[in-house]
Amino acid sequence: MTTQKYFPYVNNKMFAEDVDLNDIAAQVGTPFYCYSNTAIGQNYQDYQQAFLAQETLICYAVKANGNQAVLSTLAKLGSGADVVSEGEIRRARAAGIPANKIVYSGVAKAESEIEYALAEGIFQFNVESEPELELINQVASRLNKTAAIALRINPDVCANTHAKISTGKSENKFGVPISKARLAYQQAAKLPNIKVQGVDVHIGSQLTQLAPFEEAYKRIAQLVTDLREDGHDISVIDIGGGLGITYHDESIPAKQAYADIAKAQLGHLHCKIVIEPGRSLLGNAGILVSSVVFVKTGEERQFLILDAGMNDLIRPSMYEAYHEILAVNKANSALKTYDVVGPVCETGDTFAKARQVSESKSGDLIAIMSCGAYGAVMASTYNTRMLAPEVMVKDNEFAVVRQRPNYQDVINADLVPDWV
Repeated sequence: MTTQKYFPYVNNKMFAEDVDLNDIAAQVGTPFYCYSNTAIGQNYQDYQQAFLAQETLICYAVKANGNQAVLSTLAKLGSGADVVSEGEIRRARAAGIPANKIVYSGVAKAESEIEYALAEGIFQFNVESEPELELINQVASRLNKTAAIALRINPDVCANTHAKISTGKSENKFGVPISKARLAYQQAAKLPNIKVQGVDVHIGSQLTQLAPFEEAYKRIAQLVTDLREDGHDISVIDIGGGLGITYHDESIPAKQAYADIAKAQLGHLHCKIVIEPGRSLLGNAGILVSSVVFVKTGEERQFLILDAGMNDLIRPSMYEAYHEILAVNKANSALKTYDVVGPVCETGDTFAKARQVSESKSGDLIAIMSCGAYGAVMASTYNTRMLAPEVMVKDNEFAVVRQRPNYQDVINADLVPDWV
């Protein structure tokens, strides 16, 4: 079961902190995303506390949830940002995150994006390939700047996670193979506008065991030792993110245990440690609230048809991801088995099959849990459905932090040429 600390039941009604979700639904309409500001802050502070004994820069992975209210919350707590595009740099900067706390990851940085990052003065490029390294040097040379870099190393470690979110095996597209790392650093050191300062590793997402981290960090520690022997001044180790959350019944290691692994394997190198948490900061800090449109009885099963669809939350369709599904109002304690589906014209528009949910009827509110990360940020207007609004709650207050667009806005984004 996912944590109910920030989304508790009070008199059989689900709240977000101290706000009744029924009240939000009445004012905002469904579906909507709801984030707990307190949960985000607590998750961040848990990382701060865990890594207190190490020189650490926490860089939130913006791709998990790029809402400006989320980024502003983290900026005020002192967070940096791990970004994968110029757009995410702009989001982070607009939210008040200093450029010298931004690391730029991603496998396909365009020349214009590199130029923008250099102009902003970011902390570090996490370089994914030798061709990218050459391009960064060319752009830096043209701008008369020096680019601080770490090469992302693929340590060929199995993260024991979903194939679509595993990034540290030899067949994955990410990073420089560890077998070629010393040659790549040799190449980097020869480039006049490149400052080699670090090593980066990120083996995947939603890890529920510490052993893959331990193995990856052990390999990176040996690499750093070798690189220093080669004459490179390595002062930064970016250990990535990837610590999982509880969606169903997963047992997640404590952040302190994760930090202890990093210290045990890397502490003797006396480097600044960069960590890039995303899901573990936002995942259980957000939910998606939807309304039941119909309860449909088929020949073999019953369908609970919601007004939220795969365009709002694609994870179940894309990753076969499990999300707990709860009634917002528990007046009826009877459970019934449903296929929980949405309105999108795709068979894949299914949140759960044969799931026991409180017996429901049209108009009832349903909460899909653990949607704070990779939820709204991956949404689309497929079927010309409006993006769900996003709401943030703190204590007994709530605010809409992204409005639901209207049909005219979406349709008018298309331009019809004169010759049509």
